[in-house]
Amino acid sequence: MTATRHYLLAAGGTGGHMLPAYALAAELIARGHRVALVSDDRGLKIPGAPAELETHVLPAGRVAGGPVGWVKAALAIRKGRRLAIDLIGEFDPAVVVGFGGYPSLPSLLGARATRRPSVVHEQNAVLGRTNRLMAPRVDAVAVAYRNIQRYPAGHELKKHLTGNPVRDDIVAIREDGFPPLSTDGIFRLLVVGGSLGATVLSEVVPAAIAMLPRALLDRLQVVQQCREADLEMVRGKYAELGVAAECAPYVADFPERLRWAHMVIARAGASTVAELACAGRPAIFVPYPHAMDDHQTYNVVDLVDAGGAISFAQPAFTPAEVAKHIQRMALEPGALENAAARAASCGLPDATRDLADLVESLAAPPMMDVIRVGAAPGQRAAAAGMASARQGDRR
Repeated sequence: MTATRHYLLAAGGTGGHMLPAYALAAELIARGHRVALVSDDRGLKIPGAPAELETHVLPAGRVAGGPVGWVKAALAIRKGRRLAIDLIGEFDPAVVVGFGGYPSLPSLLGARATRRPSVVHEQNAVLGRTNRLMAPRVDAVAVAYRNIQRYPAGHELKKHLTGNPVRDDIVAIREDGFPPLSTDGIFRLLVVGGSLGATVLSEVVPAAIAMLPRALLDRLQVVQQCREADLEMVRGKYAELGVAAECAPYVADFPERLRWAHMVIARAGASTVAELACAGRPAIFVPYPHAMDDHQTYNVVDLVDAGGAISFAQPAFTPAEVAKHIQRMALEPGALENAAARAASCGLPDATRDLADLVESLAAPPMMDVIRVGAAPGQRAAAAGMASARQGDRR
């Protein structure tokens, strides 16, 4: 039987940071633990949090805006660290887990100040700034890709490949396998551009489809996410081509649409890449060119090398190149099925479980808790010294 523990998670205010934190929280709660999450106001507005999750907002600051901005950020981080130390003292977490983003920094600094075991999880193939800073100072670094850029030298033994947690309904797609495509069957294309869509997809994909032969157009079905400003333009182009298409600013039933699709055209955010690999769907990726440290380009390296996807830098993402690839995949016997299997080979469907196992492994042995809670003051001091020594051995 697993001993009940308290775990403190800390994540930045974007879906890329929050959704893996929510997934780990749900898994730890299901294992009988109590979990609290620290973020900022923006992060806590992102849907998907488990009902039992406790939440806190701590000042974090953002290092930007020149010398004045740096001073303000330093003061905010210092205040956040002080409040995090108070929260850690009150909540008494066995382990503190950071998911990147500036709001995770005070809690990780607080964990170090109080000598609590700590972990960071990196969603992208390039270690983010906060995780890069803290990687030498934590007990373990969970990564989502086999090849990680900007990882600090000398700390390889801390690195654990867990993957990015994905939703259970995405894992179920993997278990169902790839939908067969007969030579005269419907070819189903899903186009997604992150949380808000991407204008480059609205411009290039319909133009590429216009270059396909009529016989393929008659077999084509498209679901495309578009920016609000592009919606009517894209709908009009598909109507002119006589292509069956659904266009919307948000794909509400994404797991079901992914199950439905034979191929996907998408940006290369960490969650999207993880979900397509887990589901086993061939893809055309267009990494966002202004992503921090160009991390989206690196996110797709494993999938492209495996043969499960193709990636275009945005300037090379032209209608002619896209049309050529769609036509080859749709008409060449076995091309889709082969690419789907290769994509699935990169998927890590047990990421949530493996991350939770890693986090639990860093908690103090159950007997240490019994000693600390139930012993006399002198014994508690001795137990605390043993725990500090054990944590010091990890560093």
